[in-house]
Amino acid sequence: MRTELVSEPAGPDRPNEDFTALALPASGQGGALTVLDGVTPPAAEPGCTHSVPWYCARLGGALTELSVSRRDLPLPGVLSAAICRTARAHVATCDLSHPRTPQATVAAARWDDTVVEYLVLCDAVLLLEAPDGTVTPVLDDRLSRLPRSALTSAAVVDATLRNKEGGFFTAAADPAVAERTVSGVVPRGSVRAVAALSDGAARWTETFREGGWRELFAVLRGEGAAALVERVRELERADARARAHLGPAKTHDDATVVFVELA
Repeated sequence: MRTELVSEPAGPDRPNEDFTALALPASGQGGALTVLDGVTPPAAEPGCTHSVPWYCARLGGALTELSVSRRDLPLPGVLSAAICRTARAHVATCDLSHPRTPQATVAAARWDDTVVEYLVLCDAVLLLEAPDGTVTPVLDDRLSRLPRSALTSAAVVDATLRNKEGGFFTAAADPAVAERTVSGVVPRGSVRAVAALSDGAARWTETFREGGWRELFAVLRGEGAAALVERVRELERADARARAHLGPAKTHDDATVVFVELA
């Protein structure tokens, strides 16, 4: 099994708000991966005393641990339990009902000898490569379907659209959001490799249009996860029109990639 994991902050002057983990249990019974992209609130936003990295570390850690320890739960149930565990860690000190309470986008996968499970929430990306090289993207497109005037990213959006019908959903403090995920199960034999990306790494396809998901997967397989992130950084630096593409969003974003070749 070949595995790669890269997570690079947007710049040296700010913390990385992505979280990533890869779990390969000592039992040898499959594995799991997790990618979270923290949603940055506006400055001085009330409600919670904790930072987005604090939240992502706890939710991501719980999601990863429960993915391998609770094989009896499907991935949406695992996410629900992880959200509950994280909420208990700060419910006594913070207003978890506030629409800007710390939250994150999610991509997760889990596999064993018989099946591969997948889960995506908001604009994280999960890619499944078949033995014949076909790449199937697992995407939650609710954010992209909103009017462009309403948002530029999960972090820059009218709060009335967040975790509401007609808007989009992120993992915050309500475990019921697990029911809103794009999730499913496919036979293990139909998947040769899996990749998960935060939207900062997915820019190679989604923003700069350098190639489709199959071409992006070919970069991962041939050059590696770090090479994909560096390609994104080069495009961000070289393209003078990057800010026009992204509106008021950051020129650079945290970029995270996990690649697992199952066979």
